[in-house]
Amino acid sequence: MKLSKSVWQTYKEVPAEAQIPSHQLMMRAGLIHKLGSGLYTYMPFAYRTVRKIEQVVREEMDKVGGQEILMNVVTPGELWQESGRWEKMGSLMLKFLDKADRDLCISPTNEEAVADVFRSSVKSYKQLPVNLYQINTKFRDEIRPRFGLMRAREFTMKDAYTFHMDYECLDREYEKIYQAYENIFTRLGLKFSVVEADAGAMGSKESKTHEFQVTAETGEDIIIFSDEAGYAANVEKADTKRVNLEFDKIGGELKDVDTPNMGTIEDVCNFLKKPEHHSIKSLVYSAITGEDEEIVLIQLLGDDELNELKLKNFLGCEEVVPTPENKLAKLGLPKGFIGAVDLPQPMRVIFDQAIDLDAFYVTGGMKPDLHKENFCPNKHVKEKDVVDLRLARKGDLTPDGKHVVDEKKGIEVGHIFQLGDKYTKAMDVKILDQNGKSMHPLMGCYGIGVTRVMAAAIEQNHDENGIIWPKEMAPYDLYFALIGKSDEIKETADGIYEELKAAGFDVLFDDRKAGPGFKFKDSDLLGLPIRVVLGERDFKEKGELEIVIRRTNEKLFVKKEELISKLKELYAQY
Repeated sequence: MKLSKSVWQTYKEVPAEAQIPSHQLMMRAGLIHKLGSGLYTYMPFAYRTVRKIEQVVREEMDKVGGQEILMNVVTPGELWQESGRWEKMGSLMLKFLDKADRDLCISPTNEEAVADVFRSSVKSYKQLPVNLYQINTKFRDEIRPRFGLMRAREFTMKDAYTFHMDYECLDREYEKIYQAYENIFTRLGLKFSVVEADAGAMGSKESKTHEFQVTAETGEDIIIFSDEAGYAANVEKADTKRVNLEFDKIGGELKDVDTPNMGTIEDVCNFLKKPEHHSIKSLVYSAITGEDEEIVLIQLLGDDELNELKLKNFLGCEEVVPTPENKLAKLGLPKGFIGAVDLPQPMRVIFDQAIDLDAFYVTGGMKPDLHKENFCPNKHVKEKDVVDLRLARKGDLTPDGKHVVDEKKGIEVGHIFQLGDKYTKAMDVKILDQNGKSMHPLMGCYGIGVTRVMAAAIEQNHDENGIIWPKEMAPYDLYFALIGKSDEIKETADGIYEELKAAGFDVLFDDRKAGPGFKFKDSDLLGLPIRVVLGERDFKEKGELEIVIRRTNEKLFVKKEELISKLKELYAQY
């Protein structure tokens, strides 16, 4: 491609709304054009990268028996009403009526649509397993789209769905696609971690669920891991243990302590000269399912944080939210001084399992400016639940208690679920088993955010000058710049350009009428793996061209006749 003929514009200024490197660099490098809030047009160079990612995905999905289909972006509301998700998806789903007043939506995901395809096409266990996938547009009506392609409203996604007779078959196909995902992200040149994740609303608590996370400092997700133990989990899923703690086992009688204007654990423990894990943090949450609401009291060690997802899963409700202060007041619960003793009304009390129930702690006194010392859970609270509720963190121990975990940030680019029969039962999807009886097949669901992968690659691979593309997804292999004005050097450049293409290189030829500084800045910003420079002076004096490796900024000079062989050698090593 000759740049003089291309639609490409770069920018010096960083857009005001761009907060993370991928958004900033994609805008500055002219890869995307903002059409509206969370809506972007992929310009020619970006779309080349999207197609390269898609091709790798297709090749690896086809290897594990995937059959590509293309489902509608607009789907009938009746399918979502069958599954019960028409209301549950909430405001993320864009809904509308057609001219016949039929409910329609822009698909944020396609479990319902593929289940409808399956029940119309597959009738017998003999046809299983089935693996269908598509690469298509999705739309989620994010309230606050941000970070460019990382959280856009419209995006490209590969979603796959498998159907099975039993869990043995589901496990087997799940492992195949797990491996396919590892192959995809390895081929794309990304550093990534596979972590245990929570199935959330997609599957049951027992379902296998994994996330594929590209490691990057700007990632929104926290990965808890131990390389030594081979353990990695999303922070919401991680079930780590606290390092062995010394608790107060002597205690004494429960007594009141005045703590004026001390509404935080830190203030109270400093005042009483106690470590924070010798105190109990009391949190009041509302567990909501439909119109039903239950108020629960959560008890954590003073220096721990609540994992809301663990609480939601334990309670089996639709959502959990901190009970607002005005409702606390109506319940007689003084914010900052709440404890599990002398509750004004009965409520469910849930202790985190990290708490030693026989030890003694400082807790809220149920009156403003008052705490209690020597609170013992087993002594002072008769009815209670004990469950893992704390948020894992760096310095904890792995579940077996043998290794210390660390943490790093990641960007979720892939997620795989075992759905079980959740959707096939809800939509009454049936096949005949070996005995001729109807049964609901099991499902698996497997997604990759194609356009998010492109943004994540930039988050992981950039410097102060611009993008550094992994070669497998770079828009072009080489950036070939001509520095010179004579007809002779232009003719030589055209010849080299044709030779490079004939040798199999995808070449971006910068033949624009611009100076070397301008061209080199654009080259670094775009970040193709290798830059080749034909400078008129160097070529006339020495017969050499300059090669620059983008990732290392290494420079070397080669004769024209050695150019192709040297580039093949360097590109293979990149």
